[in-house]
Amino acid sequence: MKFMQTIHTYDVNLFLWITQRKSQRVLVRGARYISRTGDGHLYLMLGLTLAFFGHAAESVLLKCLLLGFAIERPVYFILKNLCRRDRPQAALNIPSFIIPSDRFSFPSGHTSAAFLVATLASYFHPAFTPLLVAWAVSIGMARVVLGVHFPTDTLIGALMGTLLALLSLEIQLT
Repeated sequence: MKFMQTIHTYDVNLFLWITQRKSQRVLVRGARYISRTGDGHLYLMLGLTLAFFGHAAESVLLKCLLLGFAIERPVYFILKNLCRRDRPQAALNIPSFIIPSDRFSFPSGHTSAAFLVATLASYFHPAFTPLLVAWAVSIGMARVVLGVHFPTDTLIGALMGTLLALLSLEIQLT
C-alpha cells in the first residue's frame, strides 16, 4: 500500500508541476487541438481510407486496427470501471480545461487508442514511426495539460495501447 501511495504522491506532484507552468495558456491551446485528434474521428477516417483506397498490405493494417480496437475498448472500459480513479478535477478539487467524457481517469483511453494506432501504423509504415510516436506521446501529454488525467493514467494507457497493438499483430500475422 505504501508503494501505491508513493506513486500517487509522485503523480500528483508531477501533475501540479505541469499544470502550473507560466506558458500554460499556450500549452492549453495546443493541447486542446492535439487532444481532439484522438477523439476518434481521425481513426474512423483512417479506417475508411484504408477500406476504400488501400491496397493488399493496407487491408492487413485495417484488420489489425479493427481487432486492436475490438480488444482495446473493452479492456479500457473494464479497467476504468474496476479502478475507478477520480480525475484530477475531483481528486484535487481543481478545474480542468475540458469536460471529460466520463468520470474516471485510469487508464487514459485517448492515449491508449493513440498508441494502438501509432504502433500498428509504424509496423506497416516504419518511415512514419517518429511522427506517429511523437503524435501519440503528444496526445498523452495533452490530456495531462488539460487537467483530465494524471501522468500515470497516460503512461499505462500508452503501455496498454502498445501491447494490444502487438497482440493484434501477432493474431493477424500468424
